[in-house]
This record gives sequence, C-alpha cells and structure tokens, in this order.
Amino acid sequence: MELSPMRGRAALILDSPMDIGIVVLIALILFGGKKIPELMRGVGQGIREFRNGMRDDFHSPAQTTQAPPPSAPASTPATEEKK
Repeated sequence: MELSPMRGRAALILDSPMDIGIVVLIALILFGGKKIPELMRGVGQGIREFRNGMRDDFHSPAQTTQAPPPSAPASTPATEEKK
C-alpha cells in the first residue's frame, strides 16, 4: 500500500475550471463586486514592488557594514536596605 504525500494535510487543488469558478464565486460573495478590483490592484502592486526589490538587490549587492557593539549600560551596585 502506497501512502500519498498529501495524506493528513489539507490541500487546495484547482485542477478544473469548475474548481476555479467556485473559488471566484466564493470570493465574489465574501468581498463583493466593488472590492475585488481594489484587492487585485493591491496584489499586483505588491508583486511589482517585490520584483523591483529583487531586481535592485540583484544589481546592487548589499554592503555589509558592521556597527560597533552596543556599550554596556553603566551598572550601579545594588544596595539592600536592612530593617
């Protein structure tokens, strides 16, 4: 008996147009028709910013500068009051 690698895990597999249609319908019900373009615009901007950031990091390597270690705070001797 062969065990499936996804056994015991929840998997979202969209392998047919019907599955994708159901997901789109649920999103439409949850967010409404006016909110979906705003959400997609935000997703698109996020992907674009991520790509630009990756491209900038690739073209200009990060300079490693080491900051000096923080100095230890001045310690004062602890005194206990005796009663």
